[in-house]
Amino acid sequence: MPDSFDIVIAGGGMVGISLALQLGVALPPETSILLVEGFPIPEPAPGEAPVHHPAFDARSTALSYSTRLIYERMQLWDDLSQWLCAIESIHVSSRGRFGSTLLRASDHDWPALGYVVENSWLGNTLIRQLRQGGRVEVRSPAKVIGASPRGTGVSVELAGDVSPVSAELLLVADGANSNLRDCLGVAVSEKPYRQHALVANIAFAEPHRGCAYERFTDEGPLAVLPLLPARDGEHRGSLVWTLPPERAHHLCNCPEEEFLPTLQQRFGYRLGRLLRVGERHEYPLSLVQSSEQVRQGIVVMGNAAHALHPVAGQGFNLALRDVAELARVLAQGVAEGLPAGDLGLLQRYQHRQQKDQHRTIAFSDRVPALFMHADPLLGMGRDLALAGLDFMPGLKREFVRHAAGVSAAGERANG
Repeated sequence: MPDSFDIVIAGGGMVGISLALQLGVALPPETSILLVEGFPIPEPAPGEAPVHHPAFDARSTALSYSTRLIYERMQLWDDLSQWLCAIESIHVSSRGRFGSTLLRASDHDWPALGYVVENSWLGNTLIRQLRQGGRVEVRSPAKVIGASPRGTGVSVELAGDVSPVSAELLLVADGANSNLRDCLGVAVSEKPYRQHALVANIAFAEPHRGCAYERFTDEGPLAVLPLLPARDGEHRGSLVWTLPPERAHHLCNCPEEEFLPTLQQRFGYRLGRLLRVGERHEYPLSLVQSSEQVRQGIVVMGNAAHALHPVAGQGFNLALRDVAELARVLAQGVAEGLPAGDLGLLQRYQHRQQKDQHRTIAFSDRVPALFMHADPLLGMGRDLALAGLDFMPGLKREFVRHAAGVSAAGERANG
């Protein structure tokens, strides 16, 4: 007889572990949950430097205010907060143009507009909570390589000479290049942006004072997100620089003596002189969307469902709102006596998240192209729109609420 679980999660990255923890909180204790991850999930030690897990790379992640609310309900926030740098304001500008605006948390009576955390520390916190909770069974290293219908649920195939696992519900959360999604025959649409993101940590002379910078250039958006200072007090930020592929590749590999002046010329002296750049990475950008997110016994989640342009840091936060809503719907279904993989129940989740997904994906897709467009009349309109936000507090407030994911959460609560 195969092993049997109510829910199997394929993928133990940031979304997969968050999903496991959220379901562990939302569902009754008798609901069995299995997390399967291809890389070994290490055992982190409290207070020590984060251990390496490939799903938690050298990049940083911006967590929106809505994500804070979700992690608070998961009782994860207090442990995570020591590694967070609060975004108290966001300066948005267009290079070479007059349009700019400053968004402040204090204008909304929020403690912060968002938070920035290095992925390694976020991973450390998630893994420790997963290991200590004991609510979720973990198989790692192991890999889900296929699934087929089995009654009202699915039969989940694992790599190697092991018996299949039966489950009421399989959650596919193994990333934008999901092999499992492809094996299940779920088609994807991909829109290449013909740009690469160059990411690195940078050190600068002046303190950032909790300000994040989103600067639109003719090559693409350039973001500098505030990080906690280094142990020696060095001021740091996380750079996400969108560039044409050839230029990104060159700047990723050129000497620091060439890189820093080039970045300084594009970013300016808002943080004083740039002093140092850490390890640089680049990756191609495209909008990837799954053609279907739910079928009987299966839900596609996270980057496997929708991988976005990094502008405004919307991708992970949208995935967390998906996680929270799926957990809410599954809890309702269990209370109604429905199996976790019931198609009508899963379609209920998709219907509730559809508006949030469409709006967030459209925003991240259109904004970079809008600011790169060379038409002078369009450029004037962009500048007036940015500058005009300072004179229209109602519009500015709603813009911030959408970016923080708070409007979407409020709509679901009232829906």
